[in-house]
Amino acid sequence: MDFTLNIWRQDNANAQGSMKEYKVTDISSDTSFLEMLDVLNQNLIEKNEEPISFDNDCREGVCGTCSLYINGEAHGPKKLVTTCQLYMRSFKDGQTIYIEPFRANAFPVVKDLVVDRSAFDRIQQAGGYNSFNTGGAPDANAIPIPKQDAADAFDAAECIGCGACVATCKNSSAMLFVSAKVSQFAYLPQGKVEATERVLNMVNQMDNEGFGNCTNTGACEVECPKGISLENIARLNREFLKANIVPK
Repeated sequence: MDFTLNIWRQDNANAQGSMKEYKVTDISSDTSFLEMLDVLNQNLIEKNEEPISFDNDCREGVCGTCSLYINGEAHGPKKLVTTCQLYMRSFKDGQTIYIEPFRANAFPVVKDLVVDRSAFDRIQQAGGYNSFNTGGAPDANAIPIPKQDAADAFDAAECIGCGACVATCKNSSAMLFVSAKVSQFAYLPQGKVEATERVLNMVNQMDNEGFGNCTNTGACEVECPKGISLENIARLNREFLKANIVPK
């Protein structure tokens, strides 16, 4: 398969970027999207040209670093997959593919397709944890938890922090991410001890990072590679409201 690639190139955060066209040929339909970029980079290196910078790590859909905007969609045309799980058989032979970094003021471009998503780290550091010893596995398992609550907490914890929700939202909102991190504790008894402090600190940090508010369009859930539900945003709003009316 042959493809024409229009890729965003930008030397650094302060440089003016632009799209640049590349050609790749003889790509197997079973090649992953990142492997295709590896082939392109190898060709560029052999021609003494600067390779394209892009984030990747596990290449198993777990780490969330392979965040690319492909033909106007976060992680590309397939649903419930990350970029590293996207294969070239999802495209047509001869197709032109546009590849850009995630766009958000809170995700400044570092170089080419790499963006700085450390804002997510700071939001989690503001409260996405338990600061006390919750005991070992046997101790924790001794606390009765309704099965549905445990399942919902686990579903929320599946968020990998890739930022697709932010890139997809027209307001660059991080509410799906923050709500997942709040929900995974809100369902469990261990998380209720610091619930008030957690939600207030995380929402405050989210606002300080420059993320927008929820648009209520549902685009974030559609493009989330882990299918994180919008129900978590409703829960975040309830937790935030409760934290503001309950006496400190």
